[in-house]
Amino acid sequence: MGSADSKDTAEAENGTQPGLGVLDAARAGDPDAFARLTEPYRRSLLAHCYRLLGSLADAEDQVQETLLAAWRGMAGFEGGSVAQLRAWLYRIATNRCLNARRDLSRRPPPEPTPPFAPPEPTRRGDVPWLQPYPDRLLPSDEAAGPEARYETRESVELAFVVALQRMPPRQAAVLVLRDVLGYPANEVAAQLGTSTTAVKGLLQRARGTLPSGSAPDAVAPGSAQERALLARFVEAFTADDVDAVVALLTDDAWLAMPPARHEYVGPDAVAAFLRAGAAWRPGRRLRLRPTRANGQPAFGCYLDAADGGDIARPAGLVVLTLAGSRVQGITRFLGADVFEPFGLPAELPGRSR
Repeated sequence: MGSADSKDTAEAENGTQPGLGVLDAARAGDPDAFARLTEPYRRSLLAHCYRLLGSLADAEDQVQETLLAAWRGMAGFEGGSVAQLRAWLYRIATNRCLNARRDLSRRPPPEPTPPFAPPEPTRRGDVPWLQPYPDRLLPSDEAAGPEARYETRESVELAFVVALQRMPPRQAAVLVLRDVLGYPANEVAAQLGTSTTAVKGLLQRARGTLPSGSAPDAVAPGSAQERALLARFVEAFTADDVDAVVALLTDDAWLAMPPARHEYVGPDAVAAFLRAGAAWRPGRRLRLRPTRANGQPAFGCYLDAADGGDIARPAGLVVLTLAGSRVQGITRFLGADVFEPFGLPAELPGRSR
């Protein structure tokens, strides 16, 4: 990633640096001028809010609140550059998200009732509000300072986002502002109204709770190796060939289903759940349509109609976490409402007979 300064320079050369006329018009209450100033940051702000909240729906709400607050406060904005405008918007968004985390107290969404008796879970998940993030909504070039540690894709991976949800809110905010967006410690301190010393302490504690990185031999996204692995998974998963699915799993593999809290850890536990699900719907097959979520391979999941009709309806979105040449995690987000942001069809026509 390039630095924020180099990004600003490039924008100025391309004629997108906000001129005094646009800024003055926005300060005077011109909505078109305000939109011209802020619209380029909408996707970056959405990704930022998602990292802090873990929910795409909540992130969308906070982006709207951020832009509304910026519109109301535009008359008092004293900056005159892209860097200052960007920092101001991130400051508003960060504090909105911190307030949302405090106000919500992470109230869990209603837990769905399974249509069959599932096996006893290995553990109960603690981030039931987690939602998938479509890769198609990721910023194409999210500006970051020289101290940033993560690429955009890495900074929305499920393991990273879950880790942020488990941190105290200010720790999570410091980690994102420093290691994802690359703001120096003194600017983060100013944004959060604290000291540089406090920021350094919060960052150290936050880094200490992060999961280890991807396996060094992990297949590259979109590579022939990844495509071959995904093809094997699709074939096994849609055929209810549980043994073949298990053969693709790592020894520490897990399956989770937000907002349900049931989680299964280890190939045997995952297999027991998959077999229970297949037994509940004899003769009805799952069908998968590829997409990408959180920088990871994903599939829209559809289930054939119970009456043998010609329509297959949404049955959740499956996101795979890969480690090396195997599948380490299967996260199946339940509910049809997760489909729309991915542009997936609301139903599929029946199979050829």
